[in-house]
Amino acid sequence: MQDLQKIKEFQKIVWDYYRKNKRAMPWRETTDSYHILVSEIMLQQTQVKRVLEKYPLFIKAFPDFQSLAKAPLSDVLKTWQGMGYNRRAIALKKIAQRVVHEYEGVLPQAPEVLVNFPGIGKATAGSIVTFAFNTPTVFIETNIRRVFIHHFFGKRKSVKDEDILRYVETALDKKRSREWYWALMDYGTHLGEIMRAENPNRKSKAYKKQSKFEGSDRKIRGIILKFLIKEGKKSKEEIAHKIKEDSARIQKILADLVKEGFLIQNKDEYQLKS
Repeated sequence: MQDLQKIKEFQKIVWDYYRKNKRAMPWRETTDSYHILVSEIMLQQTQVKRVLEKYPLFIKAFPDFQSLAKAPLSDVLKTWQGMGYNRRAIALKKIAQRVVHEYEGVLPQAPEVLVNFPGIGKATAGSIVTFAFNTPTVFIETNIRRVFIHHFFGKRKSVKDEDILRYVETALDKKRSREWYWALMDYGTHLGEIMRAENPNRKSKAYKKQSKFEGSDRKIRGIILKFLIKEGKKSKEEIAHKIKEDSARIQKILADLVKEGFLIQNKDEYQLKS
């Protein structure tokens, strides 16, 4: 069992930092479960600065579950442009459709239910429930992981998430769970800025260095989708010519996009799924 005195001292450090440095973000000004869902999906693998730009545009275009559920996929992807990881946009649309058709337009409050929705893992389910409903849920993400490794695992070279989660649960302020996690994230961002050379997260077993974007399939996927959003139906040859990439590689990526629900194929022509 953790030293409770050390936990109390840790809580004071986090709260003191937050009171002086808390960040203003639009999704922290609402308890609308749809708005919070959108922000949490957007924040997966994307910097806060970029989400701050795209979030209000997405909410304006699709203000609720109903509008997103019935929107054409091409409109959703067009609004999503610039966010990257486009499969998150499809996941959001599928979530909205399930909420509307299976839950009468009301997002479930149980994390064990939310993890069965597309694009939502344990961490995202926990964050949604915490921020939308102020439920004292135990979860971990990049900034939270950094905080606990720095304060409680300084001498360890390899740290498992399950070990960190024990501290997360012990330190959790159950009466103010929503604000406590905001405080942890803001403090974790601060640590990330001042400890770039010795990032504590490198000690985590869950740590993975982000793969190179330039020249990757992920970049080409984004270019293909952007091209088809603008131009409509195109053949494989037209797509390959536009992107100036090997035809076999384009064929594989197109097949993946069809399989994942982004595109539909009619003979040798491809277009966005409606």
